[in-house]
Amino acid sequence: MKTRTDILEKYVPKESLPGVMELIARYPCHLRIVGKRRSKHGDFKRFSNGKVQITINNDLNPYRFLLTLIHEFAHLVTFKEYKNVKPHGMEWKNNFKLLMLPFLSPKIFPDDILSLLAQYLINPKASSDGDINLSLAFRNHDRYSDKTLIFEIPDKSKFQYRNKTFIKGDRRRTRYECVEVLTDRKYIFHPHAEVEIIK
Repeated sequence: MKTRTDILEKYVPKESLPGVMELIARYPCHLRIVGKRRSKHGDFKRFSNGKVQITINNDLNPYRFLLTLIHEFAHLVTFKEYKNVKPHGMEWKNNFKLLMLPFLSPKIFPDDILSLLAQYLINPKASSDGDINLSLAFRNHDRYSDKTLIFEIPDKSKFQYRNKTFIKGDRRRTRYECVEVLTDRKYIFHPHAEVEIIK
């Protein structure tokens, strides 16, 4: 019978496993590894019966999986300490930094991620995807993908996203305004949304 350690060693960097197992022992919860979700890498839920659950997507590379896992454990620790505070407020940020500190090591993260990750943790955002450079560094370690990031394609290009066809428009501060071909409606896209270019 597989133990939790046996299961997790497939998903996190090998050198991080002892620290991950210590964290799980210190903060027990129902930890589930689930299929890919388009809108999130992981989440933390609390139920009316007092139980808590963390889910992490199974398609993440080991470095993103580890960061997402610690991100969600920071929610768990913050909930235990404060109950009701802003999901990604200062309490969560402080806990996230404290929990990540033991993992900030070249034995765990490759150089191209480590320096960007240290910078990101000074003031972490709600999602690591909000940091373009860090997100691209993680993507360099993904398994092969036939998708392209929207900021990589030329303006006015046609692309497909969730079975709809769009034309890439202008950048509005941090996002791209794109038009769906069928309805002429405008949609806002994150710069590193994964799309399929139509040639």
